[in-house]
Amino acid sequence: MEIRQLVHHLPHGIELHYRSAGEAGQPLLLFLHGFPEGAFIWDELLAHFAEAAHGGWRCVAPFLRGYAPSSAPPEVADYRARLLVQDIAALIRAETGAGGSAAAVIAHDWGGALAWNLAALQPELLQRLMIVNAPHPGAFARELQTNPAQQQASRYMHFLCRPDAEALLAEDGFRRLEGFLARPDGSRPEWLTPALRQRYHALWSAGLSGPCNYYRASPLRPPATDAPPLQLPPELLTVRVPTRVLWGLEDPALLPALLDGLDAWVPRLQVQPVPGASHWLVHEQPELVRQALAGLLQE
Repeated sequence: MEIRQLVHHLPHGIELHYRSAGEAGQPLLLFLHGFPEGAFIWDELLAHFAEAAHGGWRCVAPFLRGYAPSSAPPEVADYRARLLVQDIAALIRAETGAGGSAAAVIAHDWGGALAWNLAALQPELLQRLMIVNAPHPGAFARELQTNPAQQQASRYMHFLCRPDAEALLAEDGFRRLEGFLARPDGSRPEWLTPALRQRYHALWSAGLSGPCNYYRASPLRPPATDAPPLQLPPELLTVRVPTRVLWGLEDPALLPALLDGLDAWVPRLQVQPVPGASHWLVHEQPELVRQALAGLLQE
């Protein structure tokens, strides 16, 4: 199945370049990547689910705001959650028309953060949600405030907020950025082939300020010692669409305690913990991810 790269010019002035497979007008599967990745991580899933034998879906994966070649506004304030979710909502409307919705949103890492917000605030825009290692905002706020292990695991967020983060990440051939993808022993994972590594380097070479600005704009990070507890509005927390959460239990940055109590916010929830998998579950166990999505789409 051919994968094309196109662009949507959204009504509020943002351009989202996206990778797509399948016929326009078919039910939409929308795939959202995270840091420090790009839309191309979903290519195998786009091609698979666009095939008639696997549903003939319209499969779309945007490069999120800030990730080349999509629009990358310069100000930190341009990366507030409300604006990032506005991009995703406008993209769904552009693909499905007025009153339409995505059959499913599939999202990892920062893409998952946007998808949780979209599902809570605009549930009419999606029929199902699949989250891969992306914490629910209520659980993340709780663990950042009360769990010293999660606070320590999230300390990297402060590094990404530094004014010189982009320069430091680019040093030594993106050594630090490749470190985010590495195995626990620091070695390069098997899934990071030379061809895929080249695609990452091309993406990172096009600019890192947008990706870092996600962290700078977010209030969800390990608190300063004198910071008051973060209070999230209730309307951000309840997700009523059918939701499946896949979670690599060896994720060093997002600990399994983030799964605790999810059903209080997400009543139509299935949680699938994956032993031995890390944050990069999409790459490490692609067949498991395909099967989980196929199962969700049959419900």
